[in-house]
Amino acid sequence: MAAKNSIKAYIPDGYYHLYNRGVAKNDIYHDEVDYAVFLSYLKAYLLPKDEEKLLAIVASPQASYKEKYQATKLLNLKNFCGEITLLAYALMPNHFHLLIKQKSASTIDNFMNALGTRYAGFFNRKYHRVGPLFQGVYKAVPIQTEEQLLHVSRYIHLNPKGQGNLPTSLPEYLGQRDTAWVNSSDILHHFNKKSQNNSYIDFMKAVPDLTTIPQLLIDL
Repeated sequence: MAAKNSIKAYIPDGYYHLYNRGVAKNDIYHDEVDYAVFLSYLKAYLLPKDEEKLLAIVASPQASYKEKYQATKLLNLKNFCGEITLLAYALMPNHFHLLIKQKSASTIDNFMNALGTRYAGFFNRKYHRVGPLFQGVYKAVPIQTEEQLLHVSRYIHLNPKGQGNLPTSLPEYLGQRDTAWVNSSDILHHFNKKSQNNSYIDFMKAVPDLTTIPQLLIDL
């Protein structure tokens, strides 16, 4: 029998909660560099590619071999700007959560395969290991209502609670950080940041921990 949420039926312009964890529940991030690399891959995939600038570097007689090599790699890298919109994320030591919207029905698979393969390659090289990094294929939960969309965003942002300063998109939702490749507006337009009763932070505080969130979400 296939694992829960591993068989996916995608629709265009659909929202999805994506997640995966390390094989045998092992950690997939060991230090701050690992988290930073994973986020840098998200950034590279989701921001528009400046092909004109990269081509100029490749053609420049002043550019070093390393600069030309890096520019060539970025030119060849798949890009999902306009196809995948990232609404929220949380990276935990042995798993991650992404809340995304896709434009066409086949985009998620291409995006997740590219992200997973690239990060696993980095991780295996760094730690001199071989074999799969993730426990099977990523899981995907379709978001079917606006209420579910809001609750999933809160679930994701609550995941690192009490576990230190782990990377999440919550600062984008609290106005503490502005990241071009994170789109909080699809969720924040449901709230009024000036209201004392209907702000996103009030929404977060309304659920003190994950145990009170309905299990329409996930079970890692």
